[in-house]
Parts: sequence; structure tokens; C-alpha cells
Amino acid sequence: MTTADLLNLFESKLKEKPDHDFHPLDLERLKDERYLTRVMKHSENDPKQATEMLWDIFTWRKTQGANEINEGNIKMEYVTEGAFFPHGRDIDGCLLLIMKSKKHIKGQKNIDEIKKIIIYWFDRIEREENGKKVSLFFDLEGCGLSNMDMELVNFIISLFKSYYPFFLNYIVIYQMPWVLSAPFKIIKSLLPAKAVEKMKFVNKDTLKDIVPPEQALTCWGGQDDYVFQFVPENKAQTEHTPKKVTFAEQPNTQHSPGEMLQINPSSLIIFNVVNDEITGQFTIKNMDEGPISFKIRTTSPEKFRVRPSSGVLTGGSSQTIVIVVQPEFQMRNVSKDMFLVMSVQIPKTDLSANELREVWQKSSGSKVDEYRLKCQFPIKEIQKNGKVNEDLSIDKPDSIVNALNNLQINYEMLHRQVNSLKILQLIILLLTAISVVLGFMLFQNKDPEEYCDRI
Repeated sequence: MTTADLLNLFESKLKEKPDHDFHPLDLERLKDERYLTRVMKHSENDPKQATEMLWDIFTWRKTQGANEINEGNIKMEYVTEGAFFPHGRDIDGCLLLIMKSKKHIKGQKNIDEIKKIIIYWFDRIEREENGKKVSLFFDLEGCGLSNMDMELVNFIISLFKSYYPFFLNYIVIYQMPWVLSAPFKIIKSLLPAKAVEKMKFVNKDTLKDIVPPEQALTCWGGQDDYVFQFVPENKAQTEHTPKKVTFAEQPNTQHSPGEMLQINPSSLIIFNVVNDEITGQFTIKNMDEGPISFKIRTTSPEKFRVRPSSGVLTGGSSQTIVIVVQPEFQMRNVSKDMFLVMSVQIPKTDLSANELREVWQKSSGSKVDEYRLKCQFPIKEIQKNGKVNEDLSIDKPDSIVNALNNLQINYEMLHRQVNSLKILQLIILLLTAISVVLGFMLFQNKDPEEYCDRI
């Protein structure tokens, strides 16, 4: 099913209900192929379900007056406190939408005004990021029950779930205190299964797995000393527009998103067993006339060696990327990981590290091309000596792979339980033997009656 099917169904529904009174700006979204694609993906490519979702989105936006919310009618004293703001990017290059929960105390502020501010940020980010996904970052350091506002959290979840399609990358929960364990169990119950998989509980040691250190705030142990200051949207767009860098002029080559690189294979990295190592590879080719810089990111950098993980390509040149699974990680622990390839145009090939960093920092989301690759791993049979004997399932469907993984996990659990029972049985046998020996010694030195009395 395609977006054309969605558009036809939706336009038919518009004719059936001509008194819909949808906002003209929302109806303009029907001309945006990327937006319709997001709705289809969110609805698992079911055009009927996508049509209902799109109708619900437009209805909700009309009732909320979402298109009229702007910097002139939101409560700016709430905004400038910095309890909710976007900044930094996760390992996939997606913007972080940060909620500093310690700065929010339930019941102290007008909840409707806070909701308007959140809609403002969602709409603004959607415009500035061209619909790219964002990661919701709950900063819970130093929080207590008074900072946990379930109504507000439920509202934010409903936005991702129903009104901003295919917009959520991760839900990052940072430094969650034990007192908030129960509320977050409730939050998990509110989320669909796919969203639960996106939840990442991290602390200062594990944050680097989701947010690169250079993108993490210093208060999280990162390298970014940013302190929130509100910048009006028009000014922010001007500041984020790529400028000519001081060391050279930017090339005039234009490209459409998704055309900068050619990747082979295009969407799937197939891993094989080579010399007792699990390795995969893919090739990237620069389709632009000018040079580009590329970076490779993964959801779990500690599990893989990526060579090279970044570099520069001249026009028309290619580079093979080799990925090796670290030996301490088993396949069932890496099978859900993904890789992100990012590329950006650069003015020349011989840039210094600092100059390259400057190009990436000045490149907005629309100037960076992104390509996501899934992984396909073999299921291997391990002999007693630990060597790989045979690759059993490079072409098996995910359901069989998952079943085999679950079987292996269950086997290991059963094996541990049997070992525990063996240890317990040995302890009982030892205690029984000690009792018999002691009894025999008492019986040898005392008459039977006295022995029985002692027993």
C-alpha cells in the first residue's frame, strides 16, 4: 500500500464530511509526501488505519488550536524556566527533547498552559527537523514523587502515540530514583509494545550508549556546557542556517535528501562467521560531484568494532565498512541493534579534524542525509571447545531466530537451576552424614537409652 491509497481514502472522507472545518495549514500536509509516509509507517502501512489516524490528528489540532499556538500566546515565564526544551542529539542523530523533571512540581503551575508549551515545542521541532524523529529525555536526577506528574506524562505519551506520527526514536530515562519505579511501571503500561522497546534506562555510566559524550550536557557527565536560553523560532532558524565557513567556500552542488550516498546492501547488513568472528560489511558510494564527510553510528557502540567509523569521500568514490561483533557479546544480545550512516557535504577533502567538526556542527537536519540499516545475524552451533561449527540460519525468518534465542535462554536458566539443586542436594547429604557420624560416636560411649534421650 502507498501514500496514494491513503490520500484517495482521505479525500473521499473529506467529501463525505464537507463540514470538517480543518485548518488550511493542516490540509496543506496532504501535499507533503514525507508526512503522509510518516502516517503510513505509524499505522503499519494500513491505509484505512492511516486515514483514521490522519482524521483524528486534524480533528485534535482543530480542537486544540494547535496552529494558533505561538510565542505570543504561551506563558513565557514557564518556558524560560527550562523544564522542557530541545537540545543535543542521540546516537542516531535525532534531537533530544529534554524534560528536566526536577524543575516541575505537580500542581504548582497551570497544567493547560504547560500543555500548550509542549504542543508549541512539538510543532516547532517538527518544522525545524523536517519531521525527523526525536528522543524524549526524562532527566530524573534528584527527583521525588512531587516531581512526577502522571497527567503531564500521559499527555506527552498521547502526542507521540496519536498525534505526531512516527516521531519517537527513544524514551530515555536518566538517573531514575527507586521511589519512581512504581510510576514508571504505570507509564510502561500506557505505551504500545513498540514504544516499550524504545525505553532506555540509563545512568551516568551508560548514557554514552544512547547519547554521545559530545552531545551530553555536563550535568550528565558529558562535554556540552549548554545552559538553556529561549531563542525565538525565526531567530533560531536564521542561526541554524548553514553559513559559509571561514576556511573555504561551500560548494554549489545541490542534492535531495537520500541521494548523497548509495549504500549496498541498501537496508540490511548480513553478518557471517569468518575465522571464528561474526562480521558484516557494506559499501557506501558518494553520488555527489563534490566531497562528503560520513559517520557511522550504532545503537550499541560497545558491542561492535566499526572500521572505519568516519571518513571523507571524493565525488564518485566508494568505501567498504567492516563491522565485527565483539567476542564477549552473544548474538541474542545484538540481534535488535541497528546502524545509522550520516553524510554531509564538505568544501574540500583535506579538512582538519576541527574544521570537519565545525562543518557538522553548522549543518542543520535538512543538510545531513541519513540511512538506517538493520542487522541479520547467523544462529551458530557451539561445540564443546567453543568453536563455531556451522552457520545454521542466515536465511531463517526473524520468528525462528527469536525462537532459537529464547530456547537458548531457557536452557541456560534450567542449567543454572539444576546446578543449584545439585549443590543443595550435596549440602543435605553432608549434613546427613555428619548426623550419622555424631550419632554413632554418642552410641559408642553411652547406653542406648541415654542415646535415645539425646536424640
